[in-house]
Amino acid sequence: MKQFGTRSGRLVAAALAGAALAVVGIAAAPAQDAAVGDVANGKRLYLADGCFECHGRAGQGGAMNYQTPALAQLELPVESFVAFLREAPNDMPAYSANVLSDKDAADIHAFLRSLPGRKPVKDFPLLNQ
Repeated sequence: MKQFGTRSGRLVAAALAGAALAVVGIAAAPAQDAAVGDVANGKRLYLADGCFECHGRAGQGGAMNYQTPALAQLELPVESFVAFLREAPNDMPAYSANVLSDKDAADIHAFLRSLPGRKPVKDFPLLNQ
């Protein structure tokens, strides 16, 4: 196997390996709808850690110093969600693994995936007049 010594070479190798795994793992990958975590514990942590203060109790988003994103029906893979929590941007606090374990973060992710999300406009009669 060829060794990649430079940073760009390692990035290319990682991209190729990721692409190969994606192609091979498409059939074996769990459905995006499947939550990997404990939804009840995720809800408890979401509320206890204060996530709802900016993102809303139903993950609908809100406005603090700027618009905070809706998190209901989060489509971000759990690994990316955990990485985002570790290096959070703007005013959002970062959660190190010492403060929020990967399992607890996966539970919050499962809770967010379980939320119903936004209703379509057609479900609001007043908006359809």
